[in-house]
Amino acid sequence: MNQKLRLASLLLMLPLFTAALTTHAYQEADAERAQGSVGYVGPKSFGSKNAVKICGDELCSAKAKSSIMSDKMISNKKMSDKMISDKKMSDKMISDKKMSDKMMSDEMVKSSEHALKLSRTNVPATIPLHKGWYNGQSVYYIITDSSEQKHADIITEKQGWRVELAPLLATTPTDALSKTYIFTNGVKGDGIHGFQDEIFTSTPAQPETYSALTSHTHVTWNDGVKAETLDSEEKIMAAEKADKITLTDLPVVINMPQIMWPEGHLQVRENKNISDETPYVGGQITDINTEKMTVTFVAHRGWGPDGRTIYYIVTDATPEMPAEMMGVVTSPTSARLIANSAAVDLYQFMNGVKGSGPMGFQAGIAAAAPGDANYSPMWRIFMIGWKDQPSAMILENLDDINALRSEGKIDVSLARPMDKDHIVNCPFIDPFQ
Repeated sequence: MNQKLRLASLLLMLPLFTAALTTHAYQEADAERAQGSVGYVGPKSFGSKNAVKICGDELCSAKAKSSIMSDKMISNKKMSDKMISDKKMSDKMISDKKMSDKMMSDEMVKSSEHALKLSRTNVPATIPLHKGWYNGQSVYYIITDSSEQKHADIITEKQGWRVELAPLLATTPTDALSKTYIFTNGVKGDGIHGFQDEIFTSTPAQPETYSALTSHTHVTWNDGVKAETLDSEEKIMAAEKADKITLTDLPVVINMPQIMWPEGHLQVRENKNISDETPYVGGQITDINTEKMTVTFVAHRGWGPDGRTIYYIVTDATPEMPAEMMGVVTSPTSARLIANSAAVDLYQFMNGVKGSGPMGFQAGIAAAAPGDANYSPMWRIFMIGWKDQPSAMILENLDDINALRSEGKIDVSLARPMDKDHIVNCPFIDPFQ
């Protein structure tokens, strides 16, 4: 019985003991915390051997310090990793921006430094037509150049459109010329000297003998003979044999490209609009008007030897491939000028700066221009190629070509399409006269 009472009393006192113990512990901790020495961290550590001390805001035990330091290091590492990650992202953004800027810069270089857009690159040139004869049929032609000043002046005045002086044409080999008969008296007409129309000995339909470059023979009716219209070389020979006329060869060569002949005419462009983007292919003329006696050419812009602006038209060429491509007459006889002074150098570009040249690059440069002693409408073509195309620049004169060739930046070679001699009849003209 007594044993049961003691056990019950003990059970009744246990809550009081527990409460007293708890109160003492909190009081002791508060007193020591107030002294700034020790304390317990959190109620979950109360009464535990794992309770850890703090010194101010830091852990005091080595283990605690190590644990907190480890947590701090982890936290710092995470922050460092985040900073590195942020820096990598920042660097990537900078790198991407640099790449974007470079791409934009490259595109700007491509569009600005590697393209040349001239104003009035191609313009219309309306040129007077003349009528002549070949074997009794009509021929229509233009007159652009003369090797001699006298005939240049006479024809310029008659047609109201300037004929350029080209002294070098006088050196043209005989087998590179065709013949034209000019009347000095007789039946009145629209011929060069005010009499009947001229007579030709060939047309582009006879490519092996045709040439736009013509030697000239004056036809003069003898006194006491009644003049009549002659329309073929055969009739001229007959009239001379009958002592009706006198023939006199002239020391002059005139460039008289034929536009229409009995068997055909120069190719007429389908697109009549002439713009800066008009290509070389598809023909060189937009209109042939035999009522108004005019023909309209596409005049192409280029540079003279000293950088001055020049314009030229294209009437015929050899060999046949470039002639057909440009839509002009094929004239094999012109190949005989390849080593002759009657042909002058014209430089075209096969790569480099994009532009209005015949191959899609910058406009060409001529070794002579109208007014120069060495000017000729007959051109020996040289091709310029940049060795390092991205470094290509715009060349404007012969000095530029010679300087860059000597520096080894460009190659200059004689053009030989189809492995044949290449000569182009490109009279330089003033399209605005």
